[in-house]
Amino acid sequence: MITKEKPSPGKLISLRGREWVVLPSDDVDILKVKPLGGSDDEATGIYLPLQIKEDEWKEAKFPEPKRNDLGDFETAKLLFEASRLSFRNASGPFRAMGKLSFRPRSYQIVPLVMALKQDVVRLLIADDVGIGKTVEALIILREMIERAEVKRFAVICQPHLCEQWQKELKDKLDIDAEIIRSSTVSSLERKITGSESIFKAFPYQVISIDYIKNDRRKPIFLNDCPEFVIVDEAHTATMPAGASSPSQQQRYHLLHDLSKVESRHLLLLTATPHSGKDEEFQSLLGLLKPEFGKLNMESLDQKNREAMAKHFIQRKRENIRKWLSEETLFPERDTKEVAYKLSTDYRELFTDAQAFARGLTQGAEQHKGLKGKYWAALALLRGIMSSPAAGLEMLKGRIQRTQEETEAVAYEENPVIERIEEDTDSTQMELLDQAGLEDSELSALFMLAEKLEDLSGIKQDYKANEAAKIIKQWLKEGYQPIIFCKYIATAKYLADILREELPKSIEVQAITSELPDEQRKEKIDLMGHSERRVLVATDCLSEGINLQDHFNAVLHYDLPWNPNRLEQREGRVDRYGQRSETVKTWLLWGEDNPIDAIVLKVLIRKVRDIQKSTGVSISLGEDNRSIMDAVLNEVLLDPKKALQASQTSIDFGSDYHQAIITKELERAKEKAKNLRSIFAHMAVPQEEIENDLKAVDEAIGDIKSVETLVLNGIVHLKGSYEKQEKGYKLFIQNLPAHIRETLGTKTSYSISFHSPTPEGFIYIGRNHKFTEQLCQFLLSLAFESKADFDQVARASVIMTDQVTIQTTIIQFRVRNVIKEVQSKVENISEEMYLWGFEGNAIDGKTLDYQTCKTLFFEAESSQNLSGERQQDVFENQMVLFQNKINQFTDLAEERAVKLVEAHGRFKALVGGKRYEAVHPILPPDILGVYVFLPQPKAFVLD
Repeated sequence: MITKEKPSPGKLISLRGREWVVLPSDDVDILKVKPLGGSDDEATGIYLPLQIKEDEWKEAKFPEPKRNDLGDFETAKLLFEASRLSFRNASGPFRAMGKLSFRPRSYQIVPLVMALKQDVVRLLIADDVGIGKTVEALIILREMIERAEVKRFAVICQPHLCEQWQKELKDKLDIDAEIIRSSTVSSLERKITGSESIFKAFPYQVISIDYIKNDRRKPIFLNDCPEFVIVDEAHTATMPAGASSPSQQQRYHLLHDLSKVESRHLLLLTATPHSGKDEEFQSLLGLLKPEFGKLNMESLDQKNREAMAKHFIQRKRENIRKWLSEETLFPERDTKEVAYKLSTDYRELFTDAQAFARGLTQGAEQHKGLKGKYWAALALLRGIMSSPAAGLEMLKGRIQRTQEETEAVAYEENPVIERIEEDTDSTQMELLDQAGLEDSELSALFMLAEKLEDLSGIKQDYKANEAAKIIKQWLKEGYQPIIFCKYIATAKYLADILREELPKSIEVQAITSELPDEQRKEKIDLMGHSERRVLVATDCLSEGINLQDHFNAVLHYDLPWNPNRLEQREGRVDRYGQRSETVKTWLLWGEDNPIDAIVLKVLIRKVRDIQKSTGVSISLGEDNRSIMDAVLNEVLLDPKKALQASQTSIDFGSDYHQAIITKELERAKEKAKNLRSIFAHMAVPQEEIENDLKAVDEAIGDIKSVETLVLNGIVHLKGSYEKQEKGYKLFIQNLPAHIRETLGTKTSYSISFHSPTPEGFIYIGRNHKFTEQLCQFLLSLAFESKADFDQVARASVIMTDQVTIQTTIIQFRVRNVIKEVQSKVENISEEMYLWGFEGNAIDGKTLDYQTCKTLFFEAESSQNLSGERQQDVFENQMVLFQNKINQFTDLAEERAVKLVEAHGRFKALVGGKRYEAVHPILPPDILGVYVFLPQPKAFVLD
C-alpha cells in the first residue's frame, strides 16, 4: 500500500501514462479522477488502501506551447470552441447546464429557482399544456444530481407514457433509466444478483403508477423508494370526490403514503390541477404540505397565499410570451370552425331518433328511477350523430340482447357527460341495456338501425365527406393531421373511409383504447417513418403523450362535451418542441345538428370568450355536468328549442336554467382567475436569470458555438457541408470512423443546430455524441500529430490590420473548486478565458476578455510570414509572458472571486446555501499563445 497524501480536487496529476483531473470524492479511501479533456464516462476511481505501485500518482503540470506548436491561426478558434464545448462542469451557479443537451429558455428556469429555495423540493408545476413541464422537471432533476443532493430517482407516470419519459431522460440528460411495469419486471429481475427489490437495484426508474398502486407491490416500493420522485399527470391521482373511482383512490393513497417521508423530494406535474372539484384540488396540494389540503382556496389570506406560492407554479402561454425577451418557441395556432349540413336522409333519421328519445324520456325527470331512460336517450343521440358506425354499434348491440338479460340501474350522476379522468371511447351500449326498454321501444330501435345502415359512406354522411375534404387540403399543404373522435367505432369507420379516399402512399391508422398502452406508442413511432400520414384517434391519445414530432394539425371530428378536452387534444401538437411554425386546430360541427350547436354555442364559444377576455383558462368539472344537464334537458329534448339551437341564439325559456349556466361559468372563471393571481410567478426577476444563463453560454458555449465548431471542424478533417433552407447537409466520409459512427452508417446527413428540429433532420447539440467525439479529436490534434490530419494550432503569429501595436493573446483553461459552506460538498467548475497584453514592455497595457475575444475571432492574416520570423516572435513573447506571470496568476484568482460572486447573487435570488472558493487550481492550463503583428505602414515619398 502507498501512503502518499491524497491530492485535492481539481489538481492535475499524472497516472497510468496520462494526465488526469482529480474529482471530489465522498469516500476518503477512493481517489476519483477523470482524464484531462475527457468525458464524464471516462471517470474512474482508485481504492487507495489497495493501491499498487503502477497506480502511484505524481503532480503534473500542463505543458506550455512550444515553437513546434506553431500553425494556422484559423485552427486556434477550433481549439477554443472544442475546449469549452467539452466542459460538463459549467462555471456559474447553475450546475446542470453543462450536462443538458439543450439550452433552456429563461422561463424554464423559474421552477428551478423555486426548487432551489427549498431544502426539500415539494413543487407542483401546472403550466398550460405544451409549455414544457417535462423539460422544467428534468432541469431540476439534473441540478439536484449535480449538486450531489440526489443519487436515485423515480418518474411515476401512466403506463403509456413510460417510453416517452425514458426517451426524454436519455435525449435531454443522457441518463439511461429502466422502465418498471408488468411487461418488464421479469427481465429486470434477471439482472439482479442479490435479494434487492427492483426498486432498490436500479437507481434511475420510470415506473407505471398502475403497477405499484396495488396493496401487494406498494409496500415494497415505499420501502425502497428513491429520494427524488417526479409524478406526471398528477391530476389522475387526486382523491376522487363524490362517486369514487377505486383505481384513482389507489393512486392517491400511493402518493399520499409516499409524501409522508418529509425528506423526500417530490415534483408533481399536471396541466389541469383543478378539475372543478375543490376537494380533489386540495388533496393534490396536501401532497406538497399536509396543511395545504385543509385550506379554502376561495378565502386565502395573504400569509397562506405566499406560503402556497412557494410550492405551486401555473402559467399560461401568454404569460410566457410576455415574460420572455427571447424568440418564442411556440407555433401560431390556425383555429377555425367548419360547419356542415346533414344530408336529407340523415336529417330524417335524426328527427326520428330525436322523437324516439323524447318518447323514451317522458316523465323521466319526475321519477328518479327513470333517469336511466333519459341518459340512454342522450347516449343514443350522441352515438348516432358521431357516425353511422357508432349508432349501429349501440342499436344492434341492444337489439341482440333480450330484455331478460338486462335490468335498470339507478345512477347518481349523468354518465353521458364525461369527466375527463373517467372518459371512455366506448359507445356506452350498457345505458340502452339498463334503460328497461319495452317491446315497442325495441321495435323502434330495430327500425332506426335499418335506416342507419344505408347512411354509411361519404355519399350520405356529409360529416365524413367534409372531413375528407379538409384532410386532403391539409395534406396538399404539407400538414400531418390527427383526427380526434369520441368513439372507437367512429375512429375505425372514418379511417376506412380515408383509406379509400386518399392515395395509397398516405398511411392512415386508427388508434383507440382497444390497443394496449405500449402498442399505441409503437404504432405512432412507426407512422413517423411514413412521409405522409393521417392518424385517426380517440381521446385515449388526448392526454400526456407527445405527438408534436410526427403531427402538426388537429381536426375535432366529434365535439367533446367538456371544453377542457379541446385544449388537451390540441396540446398534443401545439406545444414546446413543435417544428411547424403554424399548427391547425379546426373543429367540425353540424350546422343543423342540435347537439353540436348547443355544445359549440353554449359551452365552447363561451369558454373561449372568457379565455380571450381574461387571459384565464377555466376548468369545468362538476360545473360542466351542471351546465350540460341544464342545456340538454331543456333544449335538446324540446323540438322547438332544438330548432332554435341551430339559429343565432338559444332561448332557454326558464330563468332557472339560464341562471345555472351563467352561475357555473362565472364560478369557474373566478376560481381560475384566483389561482392564476397566486401562482403565475411573474415577479421572479427575469434579468438575473437571463444574465446568469448568458454567463453560462459564454463559459461552455452556446448554439452558435456548436455550429461554428461542427462546420469548421469537419472541414478541417477533410469533410464538407452544404447550407440548406432548414439546416445543413454534412458530408463526413473522410472523418475518422469513430466520429462517423455516432451518426450512423451513411456518409451524409441533414442536421440542424436548433430545437425544435425540422422533420428529417438530426439535432446536433453540445452534448450529442458527434459533437463530443469531434471536440475530443480536435483537441488531440493540438497535442499530438496524426498522419492524415493537419494539426490544431496552440501557437500562431500573424500580421493583421486589426491591431496597431504588437498584441499577444493567451488562451487558457481555469479550474476552480467551489464548496458549499454548510455541507462541505465540493464541486469543480471549468471555464475558458482569454487574456492579453500589448507591446513588448513588461508594464504594457493588459486586455480584458471581451477585447481579446473580439480580436481573436475577427482578426485575419493580411500577409504571410516566414517560419523563422514566426518562431523568433513567438519565443520573444513567451519570455515576456513569463515576466507577466504574476498578473496572469492574479487573473485566475480574480476569476475565482467572480465565480463566488455569481453564486452569491444566486443565493440572494434563491436563499439558502452559501458558497466559498477553496482555491483556483494554479497555474491555469495555457492552451494557446497567439501573437498579432500590425501591418507596416506604406512608405510614401514626398
